[in-house]
Amino acid sequence: MKEFLFIFRNDNANIPKGSPEEMQALTKRWMDWVGGIAAQNKLVDRGNRLVPDGKVVRPGKVVTDGPYADIKESIGGYTLVKADTLEEAAELAKDCPALTLGGNVEVREIGVL
Repeated sequence: MKEFLFIFRNDNANIPKGSPEEMQALTKRWMDWVGGIAAQNKLVDRGNRLVPDGKVVRPGKVVTDGPYADIKESIGGYTLVKADTLEEAAELAKDCPALTLGGNVEVREIGVL
């Protein structure tokens, strides 16, 4: 089997700011989705959510603040899965809770350097 990276992207305007109960329900949907992949023995690493701020290192060893809040879409997190094909990995991503919030999942095979 090959390994694939799910990159969760979301529109910054659609990031939920719900009640604690709504956020708990959303967290449960994520846990159930990841748990379903794990139950198929296709989960490599559950991944993590990324915090919004960070740094960007550019050529010439220049370090700036980033990613920038003025961009519309940002990376919210990632997960590693295993599948035989890119198509199979994309099928696993179809039930991702990010899709219900207007986000998307980029599916990329992890290649050997």
